[in-house]
Amino acid sequence: MAGAKNVYLASKPRYEILDGLRGVASVIVVLFHVFETYSAGAAYQIINHGYLAVDFFFVLSGFVVGYAYDDRWGKMTIWGFFKRRLVRLHPMVIMGTVIGLCFFYFGQCDGFPLIGSSPWWKVLLVFVMACLMIPCGPKMDIRGWGETNPLNGPNWSLTWEYVANILYALIFRRLPNVLLMLLVAAAGFCTLDLCLNLNVFGLLTEGRSSLIYTPIGGWSLTAEQIYIGLTRLFYPFLCGLLISRIGRYIKVKGGFWWCSLMLAVILAVPCVGGPDNILNGVYNSVCILVLFPLIVSIGAGSEVRGSKSFRVCSFLGELSYPLYITHYPLMYAQMNWAWSHPDAPLFAHITVSVGTILLSIFIAWACLKLYDLPVRAWLQEKWLKRAAPAKVAK
Repeated sequence: MAGAKNVYLASKPRYEILDGLRGVASVIVVLFHVFETYSAGAAYQIINHGYLAVDFFFVLSGFVVGYAYDDRWGKMTIWGFFKRRLVRLHPMVIMGTVIGLCFFYFGQCDGFPLIGSSPWWKVLLVFVMACLMIPCGPKMDIRGWGETNPLNGPNWSLTWEYVANILYALIFRRLPNVLLMLLVAAAGFCTLDLCLNLNVFGLLTEGRSSLIYTPIGGWSLTAEQIYIGLTRLFYPFLCGLLISRIGRYIKVKGGFWWCSLMLAVILAVPCVGGPDNILNGVYNSVCILVLFPLIVSIGAGSEVRGSKSFRVCSFLGELSYPLYITHYPLMYAQMNWAWSHPDAPLFAHITVSVGTILLSIFIAWACLKLYDLPVRAWLQEKWLKRAAPAKVAK
């Protein structure tokens, strides 16, 4: 862990390896979504377990939030915490939604049956709701996929990220480690319930037959999807928080490169026994319960050595969030093109897919440099530094 400083909590150094790993996972997510267009279904992917990147992000989030804020509650209010998190997350939430609106009609096809029939006022209302981070219910669907943000699908995971931050400020930060461990164990059981399709609580429906033995879901406002979203959130986030509190990390030489390799292999490995085999559920469970916390522990305990590794981690860390939150509107358009041109030559499909990846990276980097960093700096100056201190949270 080198001495680069966090712009909002300047006294605390960053974990550069964890920043870099976030970027590695974000790039894999983009590749996963590009290949998803050519997959046979949600559980039949070319990058087979790319959906697990979301669960890895939640482990990182729990660790980083615990590390950054656990020891600051004596001099920071709950509202002060919320403001810091909003400054960090919300500008790009808005930008991702704006990009989603701009690309919305480029996705009109049979695969998105509601785009052509949704009235303009409904599209604008969904846009406003998305900018305010208000999830859309089934009646507000304007695409046909039942997403909580039909303009920018990956926002569903940010919705749960906001939930985690609220619960952390109100509840989780107050918990002693013993009670936190009990919650981690309970959340781990729910992870097994989901990945092994135990269905102990009767919330998993027969409609998940194609997704059996996976944690896929969490992006709709139905009882089943809310349960899936909460399950995918709680164990990783609470486990990451617990790791940050215990502070016993694993030091490995070349930690970033080994962790990146582990992460890439974990997310790309073929479905164990096939996607509808319980062995695949066991694999998903092991990844979430054991391997992702292990990678975060190694990333936190290892050091970046050499300017090359530091630059790679820095670049990937800066790019990670903008790339994740802005790339999917382009994927909608890519899906439309691929589905509308099934007989196009292979070279055309490769060109469109590679172009989509490169354009996604370019847009993310441009948004970071021209919008996200300036806006956050302005909010930091105008909203955080000049805010009068309120009573301290207890």
